[in-house]
Amino acid sequence: MLTLTETASNVVKAIIDQNPEVENAGLRINSQGADAAELGVAVVEAPEASDQVLEQDGARVFLDEGATVALADKVLDAQVGSDGSVSFAIGQQAQ
Repeated sequence: MLTLTETASNVVKAIIDQNPEVENAGLRINSQGADAAELGVAVVEAPEASDQVLEQDGARVFLDEGATVALADKVLDAQVGSDGSVSFAIGQQAQ
């Protein structure tokens, strides 16, 4: 199952906290294209019925079926630039 680094958890929480009126919001990762080689990311109000829900250190991430398979053995990391921009990176989990 996908895991999040501490930085990624903090960034996801900060993004979601920008919409405090939405109680079940999360970051949704969905596969795009037939081979799930590309992933889309969006803040959504709630997971879709078929999404896998990952909650880690207060961060909520929703994965569609393709993303669940593609990211099963991965770790999500994040970096915040000096201008406040956020970039996510996906790496292999340590064995």
